[in-house]
Amino acid sequence: MPGVRHKVQTVGSQKLRLVEYSADMEPHWCSVGHFGHIISGRFEITFDNGTEVFEPGDGVVIPDGEAHRHVAKALTDTVQALFVEQA
Repeated sequence: MPGVRHKVQTVGSQKLRLVEYSADMEPHWCSVGHFGHIISGRFEITFDNGTEVFEPGDGVVIPDGEAHRHVAKALTDTVQALFVEQA
């Protein structure tokens, strides 16, 4: 996807994704569960029940399932985040 770069490493049953988002990333829906934290930059995520802004050091939890869809966008030029998923 334009505006998104990532490196993936699999460790046992977990997939670690170091992701860099740029401000020109198109907002997009995602329903894959993952958790992690914001390393740098500001990030906005709109869930079905509201919108949250995440700062560096904030934890992010996206549960599995269609009911937990979200759309995310970068609020700064770049955002770096580390996410963990099931491999």
